[in-house]
Amino acid sequence: MPRSLTAQDTETQEPSFQELWQPVENFSEYIPRLQSRGDRPLQMTFEQQLKSLILFHLEEHNSARHLLQVLKQDDFVRDFIAPPEGIGRSSYGEALNTRGLEQLYFVYEKLQAQAALALPKTHAELGELVAIDGTLINAVSSMAWADYSSTSKKAKIHLGFDINRGIPGKICLTEGKGDEKPMVPQLLSPGQTGVMDRNYQCYRNFDRWQDEGRQFVCRIKAGSVKTCLETYAVPEGGPVYHDALMRLGAPRASQTQRPVRVVGYWVDSKQFWVATNRFDLPAADIALIYKLRWEIEKFFAWWKQHLNVYPLIARSPYGFMVQVLGGLITYLLLAIYCHKHFQEKVSINRVRELRINIQNEARILDNYPPDPWQQKNYAHAKT
Repeated sequence: MPRSLTAQDTETQEPSFQELWQPVENFSEYIPRLQSRGDRPLQMTFEQQLKSLILFHLEEHNSARHLLQVLKQDDFVRDFIAPPEGIGRSSYGEALNTRGLEQLYFVYEKLQAQAALALPKTHAELGELVAIDGTLINAVSSMAWADYSSTSKKAKIHLGFDINRGIPGKICLTEGKGDEKPMVPQLLSPGQTGVMDRNYQCYRNFDRWQDEGRQFVCRIKAGSVKTCLETYAVPEGGPVYHDALMRLGAPRASQTQRPVRVVGYWVDSKQFWVATNRFDLPAADIALIYKLRWEIEKFFAWWKQHLNVYPLIARSPYGFMVQVLGGLITYLLLAIYCHKHFQEKVSINRVRELRINIQNEARILDNYPPDPWQQKNYAHAKT
């Protein structure tokens, strides 16, 4: 179990921030090189840029100005995270809005692969489950691309969430009014089961997804037109009251060309109908899969509340994705860290503990700096 450094063991114990960062070191030599534009040298390396984003999301900075002050004045941050000579507001803004997105996607995908191998699967018997949904991020008036209404600006993050491991997966961005349905092929791979709410109900897509080998469990509206082709037995006394092979939609209008399985069940006194092309599971498991969709809602709420989604420190679509990916990378690092050291999922208690450790260790390292050989192991890149 990691602990804070003391004056006696600063030479043998790696700082907690480096413990969190360590999974990136496993593939750091393969990260695409960040190139300077023109003859001007980079003011910030990619490693420094990513570490600053992790620091921003992990700690509770209230603005880009606050973060830049920490990068400039905090000895620990200046020595091990930020450029040693510091970085100005305009240079940092330019870095966020024009550089690093390719590298961030690379890191994000590599960390997903690491997390998928390290974290246990909670519902392995149900297959690879990916909850798909979008969430709105409040934008500011200067973000003209984030169109939502005449009085507000919002961007929308579309995410595929790995339910079994509790981690974010594929991601894409649209303006706030962006339609969610076309995003599914970008978020769901063949062989996975997408779990979606009624906003994704589309008979043409149901046909297309089956043609492409994509499995789905999608809630449908209770009043949807249904044509029964075959009924299946349901256990007596359980919540499931309907299980059948059906075509959805009105004939000669928008009816599905390929039939789907439709399961109806009760939750308390509320009826639910879901359409699926999973025929390998009992109807009760189909109902359970849709219930697990709630995990992505919990993730969005936790992420926005605890990992500094706000304030926005970049305003362009490019910079916005840089900030979002920085936050999701921080979450993946936390997921790996919490499992490795505590065999737990990410929790705010562990995040607070990590924050306190980093702060305590920074104070100790001010007075007891590590030996040069150790500092080299976790110092940021100098070139």
